[in-house]
Amino acid sequence: MKQNLKQQIINKSWYFWEYWGRFVPEPLVPIMDEIRDAFFTLKEDEKFLAELKDLYANYVGRPSPLIYAKNLTEKLGWAKIFLKNEWTNHTGAHKINHCVGQALVAKYLWKKRIIAETWAGQHWLATSAICAKLNLECVIYMGKKDYDRQRPNVYYMELAWAKVIPVYEGNMTLRDAVNAALKDLLNNSENSYYLLWTACWPNPYPAMNVFFQKIIGEEVRKQLIPLSQPFPQREKGVEKNNIPSPLGGGLGRGPDYLIACVWWWSNSGGLFYEFLDDKNVKLIWVEAGGEWIIPWKHAARFQQKQVWVVEWFKSFFLQNKDWQVQDTSSISAGLDYSWVSPQLTYLEEIWRVEMKYATDKEVLEAVKMLMKTEWILPALESAHAVVEATKLAPTLDKEKIIVIGISGRWDKDLFITAPKLDEKFVPFLKDYIKTSPQPSPLEERE
Repeated sequence: MKQNLKQQIINKSWYFWEYWGRFVPEPLVPIMDEIRDAFFTLKEDEKFLAELKDLYANYVGRPSPLIYAKNLTEKLGWAKIFLKNEWTNHTGAHKINHCVGQALVAKYLWKKRIIAETWAGQHWLATSAICAKLNLECVIYMGKKDYDRQRPNVYYMELAWAKVIPVYEGNMTLRDAVNAALKDLLNNSENSYYLLWTACWPNPYPAMNVFFQKIIGEEVRKQLIPLSQPFPQREKGVEKNNIPSPLGGGLGRGPDYLIACVWWWSNSGGLFYEFLDDKNVKLIWVEAGGEWIIPWKHAARFQQKQVWVVEWFKSFFLQNKDWQVQDTSSISAGLDYSWVSPQLTYLEEIWRVEMKYATDKEVLEAVKMLMKTEWILPALESAHAVVEATKLAPTLDKEKIIVIGISGRWDKDLFITAPKLDEKFVPFLKDYIKTSPQPSPLEERE
């Protein structure tokens, strides 16, 4: 029996067409097998699913709202824009969804110690939160470059007694943090669980994280379809008196377009999975165009397709002339990476998704536009999706529905965006440090 796309994406095999992965060193094979077997058993277990559902509702705070962006819609014209606001989740992003799920898997495996690595910080902020909730030890590795530019998240993680270790090797970014975390896992596999941050890496992580993130799209379907209150209709510049539902409203049907930023695809996979087999729903991924699409100035993997095997799976990777992993550039720490999930590569190869990119300059303009129209500040990652929506909406019929995945909160990017958008911000910080030095809780603890 032929599998549909949803069955292919969450399956026990290693394969997603020709993109796949279990190119792991021998010591990791039993570790991966243990996690795989546990997950595929637990995802059918009623007790496990009930505990997961309870944590989603009573800890994460799901469902997250689907907001009709009325002002943005009217500014752009015609197509109706919705925002799936994952930043309302506990810890402020979609990452908490798979952190809760994987932490439960670790709990059922009797692991007491969680190992993690991060770059933007949102995932491991969520990891430290669920570790605190479930009373698990939490050790997080972070490249020194990201450790410095995501200081707000580091502060929050350390406040929760997570041990955040800056990594100085290599380029001091994510892949160096991965290497440090793996060394830890190999030395402490009996009591430790590697809680991975997205739908990538060797089997079973791609399938497992999409399973825990798919709640996003499931909610979107429920939030749109049952709400059949009509929208305001434009007729020769005059609106009728049909007011949208305060819950978001809908036309009694699903979306026409889903747009999300993409680095691996935990956020976009969560939004898209429910609709993979709905051929009338167009799926658009937006990558980081960085300064521009020229070598070493972007992180747009699908604008420069190169197949390779790195980090134990086969997918698209940005490579330099020496066949090494290429450095990337993006204003967004969460998109500043050189390879993608094998699932994502597979879906692009079969033409199920469309790949776009947004430049750093466009992203900053999108941040300002969404703030001015809706008083919503997206994370820089999510602002990439907003860029594409602002280009697409004016070209569509007024009855079309666009749903944008707003994956995370804005404040983690404060020290990146504020100096670029507010000339007074840096002088303020300098003055504050001179006049109001305050010891942090960590310094007081020491």
